[in-house]
Amino acid sequence: MSGPRVPYAGIATRAVALGIDAFLSQAIFIVGAALLGLAGSLVGELRPAWLVGVLAAVGWALTGALYFAGFWSGTGQTPGMRLMHVRVLARDGAPPHFLRALVRLVGLVLAIIPVFAGFIPVLIDDRRRGLPDFLASTVVVYADVVLAPAAVLEADVSPRASSDFSDFSGQPS
Repeated sequence: MSGPRVPYAGIATRAVALGIDAFLSQAIFIVGAALLGLAGSLVGELRPAWLVGVLAAVGWALTGALYFAGFWSGTGQTPGMRLMHVRVLARDGAPPHFLRALVRLVGLVLAIIPVFAGFIPVLIDDRRRGLPDFLASTVVVYADVVLAPAAVLEADVSPRASSDFSDFSGQPS
């Protein structure tokens, strides 16, 4: 390709952003749980005791899901991604809608479970996509670069070979 390349984000940048976001989402959960625990201590113990564990687990899962899917679908960036200057885009070049972001979150969990093996494709894929990106049809690009709408992924979903594009303006060479 002779034209400018789409600046797909690499594994190190994405890993740092994920670490920052994991820390922030856990901090939000801990602060919320502490506030609920404080309020609960004023009114008495919650019974039965197993219910506390179930509510804590559901609260933890909801906090993480709303944090990641909410930021991805709202702005295309979590705070960690914003700090690392990357964003996630759907096929149309816009942030993924909420359901696509939830699918990406499921992919993120599945990619982490086998010792982060779901991120190995980021090292070898031309568009640096991992399991979450394959499942949700998204890419992660550097946010500082201004791209034409829908140009980022047009080459990705086009049946033509990527060598048919001289640039990412969407015009064939």
